[in-house]
Amino acid sequence: MTSHSTNRLSACLITLNEEHNLPRALASLAGIADEIVVVDSGSTDRTEAIAREHGAAFFVRAWTNYAEQKNVAASYASNDWILSMDADEELSSVLQTAILEWKKHEPEFAVYEIARRTWYLGAWIKHSGWYPDFQRRLYRRDAAQFSGIIHESLRFEGHAGRLNGDLLHYTVRSFAEHEANVEKYSSLSAQQMFAAGKRSWRGGMWVATPWSWFQNYFLRGGFLDGYRGALIAQMAARTVRLKYEKLGRLVETEGRGSSGARP
Repeated sequence: MTSHSTNRLSACLITLNEEHNLPRALASLAGIADEIVVVDSGSTDRTEAIAREHGAAFFVRAWTNYAEQKNVAASYASNDWILSMDADEELSSVLQTAILEWKKHEPEFAVYEIARRTWYLGAWIKHSGWYPDFQRRLYRRDAAQFSGIIHESLRFEGHAGRLNGDLLHYTVRSFAEHEANVEKYSSLSAQQMFAAGKRSWRGGMWVATPWSWFQNYFLRGGFLDGYRGALIAQMAARTVRLKYEKLGRLVETEGRGSSGARP
């Protein structure tokens, strides 16, 4: 990028064994980002080599959570403007053009959101609550930071701007991977709810689960995505059911612990 550009941009990614995805993500940043920062949590594949081949600054930090890893990556950047990207994402050509255009002018906002389009089991998902799935990813690092253990999001004051184009998201490569993600995220969600003091779980399990399916399949147009939409609705409902089921187990374990502690 030429030096007369107004807004110098650091692209920040966090990684763990991303040799399959990383080349695509970094290639889409060529000529867009003035700097690439990668914070890795202990990869054992070619992630570091790929990052360095693309000229990225590479740092290793033991994993804590998504928000902290992303905030640390931003702290290593040498520019004030941060583009936070996941390794399984890439900038669409329309988004690349929008960012290059944005770089030439004084920004109106401190945070910008971008529509994310997801590739799932061989097709782009256009409904199901998965699109446009706006993600706040371009921000001035003194005005915003990530928070949240799971589904981390940017916290900031004021309104967000919006950029044209899509952030292309190459999510699960197989249904088995989707099932594994459901297990992982439902466990994290249950822990987060428990930590926040939530103790009622039965109602959520019996009411929120079918509601989740209905919402994703009918209200959010999942049926328009064919069998993939049916799978997405089914797995979303399963995540909700497991989340409350696991919260119930944590509550019961806590109950047993406190009753055992009485004299």
